[in-house]
Amino acid sequence: MIYLKSEEEIELLRENNLLVSATLAEVGRHIAPGVTTKELDRIAEEFIRSHGAVPAFLGYNGYPASLCVSVNEQVVHGIPSDYALREGDVVSVDCGTFMKGFVGDSAYTFAVGEITPEVQRLLDTTKEALYKGTEQARPGNRVGDISAAVQYCAETAGYSVVRELVGHGLGRKMHEDPEVPNYGARGRGPLLKAGMVICIEPMINMGVKQVVFERDGWTVRTRDRKPSAHYEFAVAITKNGPDVLTDFSVIEQALKK
Repeated sequence: MIYLKSEEEIELLRENNLLVSATLAEVGRHIAPGVTTKELDRIAEEFIRSHGAVPAFLGYNGYPASLCVSVNEQVVHGIPSDYALREGDVVSVDCGTFMKGFVGDSAYTFAVGEITPEVQRLLDTTKEALYKGTEQARPGNRVGDISAAVQYCAETAGYSVVRELVGHGLGRKMHEDPEVPNYGARGRGPLLKAGMVICIEPMINMGVKQVVFERDGWTVRTRDRKPSAHYEFAVAITKNGPDVLTDFSVIEQALKK
C-alpha cells in the first residue's frame, strides 16, 4: 500500500529530515582520526533528543544504536563500536529521527582526513548517482526511471550497484512502499504520483556488487572488501517535480569549518 501525503504531512516529514541533516552536520564536525564510532553515536543521540525528537533507529527491529556507522568496506547498518577512525577511512553515517508522528531518514558518506583520489571519485560518483536518480522523481515516471538513472551513472563510471538493499517509501513508518532499487529498467515499477515520499539511497561499491551479511545480524560489507559509499535523500514527489526534504548543504558547510 502506497500512502500519498498531504501538504501538511510533507511539511512534518521535511521538519524531520532537516533535523536529520542537522544531526549529520553535527556528527560530521566530530569525524576525525581517533574518534570512535560509538562516540559519534552518542553525539547524534544527544543532538536528536535535544531538538525534541527521538532516534528512529534505536530499537528498530532490535537495532542497538541511534546511528548506522559503516566504515570502508561496510556498505550499511554498521553498529557503532569502539573502533577508532583512521586517516584515509570513509564512513557512511545513516541517521533517522521520529518526531510529531513522522520519520526522517538520510545518509552521508564522510572522508576521514585525506583519502585517496580513487576513493574520492567513488564518493563523488555515488552522490552524482543520487542526484541523477532524484531528477527522475516526478509524477508520471516510474520507480524504474529512478533506478535506471542511478545504475547508469554508477556503472558507466566503473562501479557496481548493491542489489540486496534498496530505497523505500517514508512516512509515519521508516520503511513504507514502494521499494526503490538502485538498478532496473526505465518505465518499469510502480507509477510515481504527487504526494508520494520516498528515500533514494544509492549504495555503490568500488569492486564487485556482491555483499556479505555479517554474523552480528546487521552489518553488510562488500564481498571483496573494497570500499563502498552511500548517500540518501528523502524526496517528496510534487506536481512541480522532486522536492528534496534533505539538506546536504548544512552538512557540507559544517565540513568547511
